[in-house]
Amino acid sequence: MILLVLVLPVFGMIYLYQSTGEISWDLPELPLVVGQILTGLGIGMLIAQYLLFRKRVKAVFQTEDLLTKLKIYANATRERYLLLFLVALLCSAGLLFFGSAIYNVIFAVALIFFSVAKPTPERIKSLMKLSKEDAEVIRLASRPD
Repeated sequence: MILLVLVLPVFGMIYLYQSTGEISWDLPELPLVVGQILTGLGIGMLIAQYLLFRKRVKAVFQTEDLLTKLKIYANATRERYLLLFLVALLCSAGLLFFGSAIYNVIFAVALIFFSVAKPTPERIKSLMKLSKEDAEVIRLASRPD
């Protein structure tokens, strides 16, 4: 969530700058192909983070140890959030230089993944298909007294 807190103000400031158009930063004109590459990278990384996360989580089914399963899940989640952070940075740069609305859409999808991908005990239980005993351990660990 810290990654989201870092990139949200940057994107918000650029968005406000683009919507008012009153501030001039004298940015260089970049070729249109750079904008197309940024758009493709943003969409590609959104798809990649989803597919990579699913692939990494499948490794959970090859072990019985709960701690190992949680380490695999934690690494997959960390990698996912890093890719989402990079997508948000790409969108910020794209919006700053090109002002296209596609970067708003890509950023909005990244925000949805940020919120939906949040690791909760129920999400961990369903993704890893944990037994009731293991799910209870996760639930208890998430809410210490």
